[in-house]
Amino acid sequence: MSRLRIAAVIPARLGSTRLARKVLREIAGRPMVEWVWRAAHASGLMDPVVVATDSDEVASVCLERGIPSVMTSPECASGTDRVREVARQIDADIYVNIQGDEPTLTAEFFPPLLALFERPEVQVATLAVRCPTQEIANPNAVKVVTALDGRALYFSRATIPFDRDRVGDGQAFAGYRKHLGIYAYRKAALERFAALPRSWIERVERLEQLRLLDNGIDIYVASAPRDTIGVDTEEDLARAEELLIGMDGETSHAD
Repeated sequence: MSRLRIAAVIPARLGSTRLARKVLREIAGRPMVEWVWRAAHASGLMDPVVVATDSDEVASVCLERGIPSVMTSPECASGTDRVREVARQIDADIYVNIQGDEPTLTAEFFPPLLALFERPEVQVATLAVRCPTQEIANPNAVKVVTALDGRALYFSRATIPFDRDRVGDGQAFAGYRKHLGIYAYRKAALERFAALPRSWIERVERLEQLRLLDNGIDIYVASAPRDTIGVDTEEDLARAEELLIGMDGETSHAD
């Protein structure tokens, strides 16, 4: 992997319908986006690691915290579009798209993701974990089914695979995998993805990654070390803070 230049981009839009200004909400003494940046930077695998935003306020907070940022157009429809805009300013072989509302990420999430690119056929990579039993039927927990070589067959908000005979034992439940929304793209795959129109299946499921599968672009899935807490609500924020305060002896005012 050392021969490849890998850039990490953290799209950070200040507007959010479910939790206002969430990327700047404080968690254990730091804005949420700083936790994400610190995890990516600590991996030592990606350089640069930048925040992509259309908000002067987000850029100002990043500057105060020593976090590199890139201003992107407010017309960007998605985080992927922001990553693509950054890719036109920062040259790299691989771009990692890291959601700015994943403060419980740690450095250990990135080696399995990026190791997939040792395989020349891999153009796009992502992560998954064993799906908690209580989330198998939850449409907000996206499930993924893969082939034996790790290639994603389908992503869905529905419960896939469908347990037709209602086996329902521990072995069956262990087979469900929850997708984590962290992606890495080779540059050509990122450009092609961002240029493609939204597909019907993407609009139905409201899952952007289905545009890739619909157009014959394979996504390979690695196993993440554990689940994360994606922050969309005040309750998520509280759970993330409790976890982060407990990690590595962190206190609410740690530097």
